[in-house]
Amino acid sequence: MSGAKRPTGAELDYDVVIIGSGAGGGTVAYRLGPSIASGARVLVVEQGPRLDDHEFTGDELDMAPALYRDAGGFLTRQGTMSLALGQVYGGSTVVYTGTSLIAPERVIRDWDVPGLDHADLAARSRRYMEQNGVHLLPPEEINDNNSLFVQGCREAGYEVEQFPVNVRGCRGSSLCNLGCPNQAKQGTNRVQLPSAERHGVEVVTRAEALRLEDHAVVVRVHERPEGGKGRPSEWAPGEYTVRARMVVVAGGSIGSTALLLRSGMGRKLPRLGRNFTAHPAFILVAEHEREITNDVGHPKSFYVDRAAEDGWLLETCMYFPFVTAKNMAGFGREHSMLMRAFPRLQMILVLAADKAEPQNRITVDRRGQPVVHYDFTFPVVAAMVGATRAAARIFFAAGARGVHAPPADPPLIERSEAHRLERRIDARHFQPGRISVSAAHLMGGCAMGRDHRDSVTDAFGRVHRYPWVRVADSALFPDSVEINPYLTVMGLADRVADDVLEVLGAPSDVRCPPVIHGETR
Repeated sequence: MSGAKRPTGAELDYDVVIIGSGAGGGTVAYRLGPSIASGARVLVVEQGPRLDDHEFTGDELDMAPALYRDAGGFLTRQGTMSLALGQVYGGSTVVYTGTSLIAPERVIRDWDVPGLDHADLAARSRRYMEQNGVHLLPPEEINDNNSLFVQGCREAGYEVEQFPVNVRGCRGSSLCNLGCPNQAKQGTNRVQLPSAERHGVEVVTRAEALRLEDHAVVVRVHERPEGGKGRPSEWAPGEYTVRARMVVVAGGSIGSTALLLRSGMGRKLPRLGRNFTAHPAFILVAEHEREITNDVGHPKSFYVDRAAEDGWLLETCMYFPFVTAKNMAGFGREHSMLMRAFPRLQMILVLAADKAEPQNRITVDRRGQPVVHYDFTFPVVAAMVGATRAAARIFFAAGARGVHAPPADPPLIERSEAHRLERRIDARHFQPGRISVSAAHLMGGCAMGRDHRDSVTDAFGRVHRYPWVRVADSALFPDSVEINPYLTVMGLADRVADDVLEVLGAPSDVRCPPVIHGETR
């Protein structure tokens, strides 16, 4: 049925409707693929467009509106942090850098979710690591930006680790956050979704899930905007009622939570919208005497993990001129001079491993649109200040002539001041709204737990009091996972798929279908 235009207003019937096509939804669709041969009908509803390979141009202003909600500028209610939400066929797996880490054992233990075992989750994560070609980049593929980070870490006394990444045939374009123009990154758009569609899973794009009704999803299919990227939707524009035995919600932390809230489920689920965390982050840059390779090569290959000890992480990164410019503090001549030095800039991303706090939550407004409430707590500010000092030490140890640090006043720190970092970088200079803070690792809102009084779902994503609804994405996290959440989401979604297959009457150990890497639909 894929590709057939549905009549507007039709009432349709499926066994399973999956909302979202990212790490969670794409994984469930992939696992359910073989059930089509037994007569199951499975539909994936994706709000974003399906892009053809040639449409990934790597241009910031061209790609951001096509891949991100609000072009990447979705703001918290306070207006002090922007949130990056991928909205495209393949979800956020299209726009992240491919870093693939298994959740730490202590994190899963501390979540204390009955029925969730770290060994099981890790084993499932490893299967997807293998399927997605996760590996360490060889030394010849490491650029100067990453090599200087390693050099600086070792000389400054920080333990540095290398990121495994899910790329095949990477050409070093460094455009991961704008969608790989070489189709090297192995997101669900390249691996799991094409496999699911080959088995007969139907995918409809530009399709917005408006609300859930009893065993049904109300969906609005949108027109392809004039001049917009991506194919037209597989269905005719209009509103549809899609009935299903089961609905798997996998629209991301914010999207999934908002959908359940505007469907009225908050009346029976008092914890819906709570436990939101995000890894607040900002970019630090340092100027070197010579030009370095920063926008050539994979952008994110190494990191320092101090989450357990100090509540922060440092990662190598490379952002493009527009994003870099908007993240730099200051104005005028000083700002202009720093941007003119772009070919000589080394970059580090500072992230705080925040914790779930009562005031940090997701709600919806009168129109049913998500609203994210987020306050920077004292521990988060202290972590970001400590991480900034550490990054400055690494920059200077790597030979930088000057460091631009937003939590400093003035933000530019010369090499001669390297011994004064404790005084120059201070919490009193961290003023929300004056420092450009963003987050891409959005977690929580439909947290797992014991029952409806302390959580929204159980360990298999089954929503309390709504036995026909499952959640299968980062909304499930009871607290921060402290790393990139991609693999953890896939592992949890794999568990959800086991449960759905059991309800469908298929064996839970049904053989995972083979994948053909690099194929798109």
